[in-house]
Amino acid sequence: MASQSEANKTLSDNRQAGHNFFLLDRYESGMVLTGTEVKAAKAGKIQLRDAYANVEKHEAWLMNAHIAEYSHGNRMNHSPVRPRKLLLHRREIDKLESAIREKGLSLIPTRMYMKNGRIKCEIALAKGKKMHDKREAERARSDEAEARAAVRESKARQI
Repeated sequence: MASQSEANKTLSDNRQAGHNFFLLDRYESGMVLTGTEVKAAKAGKIQLRDAYANVEKHEAWLMNAHIAEYSHGNRMNHSPVRPRKLLLHRREIDKLESAIREKGLSLIPTRMYMKNGRIKCEIALAKGKKMHDKREAERARSDEAEARAAVRESKARQI
């Protein structure tokens, strides 16, 4: 029997998303993939760096996500960067569509992972960060690291 870590294996992370955006709400969605895409994804050949999601005609689509061609695929191999349909509930799609249209938010894929043998994509409603927001976040991160180091040092002196 597979362990919990194998059942929810992360295939790809979009770490840049947290740096460039304020991530608000997160949604789990399935995807419509071809056979060679599934095999390449399970091998970890996914890149989400420039990817985004879009809602068109009441359907959600994952754009610019790069899933490399499967090495043992034949002439029926998939195109690496093609629009992929995201599987969400109607209410979720309507909510996302209104947030994108009215509030000017973006849909960013944050990670792709395996869940119970199926490939899932976690997308997040995101608001873009300005340069001063990025600097402030970096400053807070460094301050927190210095505080942790000071606490660690004081504990080492006590021993």
